[in-house]
Amino acid sequence: MRRTVLFAAMALMGFINMGTAQDASSGDGGSPWQFRLRGIVVTPDESADIEAIGGDASISTAFVPELDISYFFDENWSLELILATTKHDVEAVGTLVGDIDLGHVWLLPPTLTGQYHFTGGDFVPYVGAGLNLTLFYGVDEGPVADDVDYDTAVGYALQGGFDFMLNDKWFLNVDVKKLFLNTDATVNATTALGATVVADVDINPWIFGFGVGVKL
Repeated sequence: MRRTVLFAAMALMGFINMGTAQDASSGDGGSPWQFRLRGIVVTPDESADIEAIGGDASISTAFVPELDISYFFDENWSLELILATTKHDVEAVGTLVGDIDLGHVWLLPPTLTGQYHFTGGDFVPYVGAGLNLTLFYGVDEGPVADDVDYDTAVGYALQGGFDFMLNDKWFLNVDVKKLFLNTDATVNATTALGATVVADVDINPWIFGFGVGVKL
């Protein structure tokens, strides 16, 4: 995992240095930087393999603001860094001991995507793909477990969307992303169940966003 994160950081630095060397811009002779502020809906497409007690995972949908920063190498190619944090309620369902409330957890999933923009008018669609690093924090283990631990995860991201230009500077944005995200969750439930349970959890959220952007 460390090698993957290091590779992503080195790639970002290399792309930015390359763009600077080429005096990159957004295609209109201006700054290569672009910012968007979106409202996003994060809908997990979850499943789990839970040891010993079986069952599946249920993870709630979240609605939060999101900021992204884009750097354009030319009018078509760019890198986008996506920043947001979400809170999700977690439950183990259909286990041998019934449904188990596992409280909630916060996710911090910075995502870096490379994008291709189809230019030629006010309607500017794009596609992208990249890497995601998800950190889990602020864990509330709920009323049953003594403790819940989530492993930091590295996954992949696919993206599609479009910008609609309102003028030379401001635009509207619609964006859809799919993250392929997996984590190992360790549930210490020795008080209630007399055991520690490990689960292999696929979160794999869909992320739907709408917002406004500005070219600097």
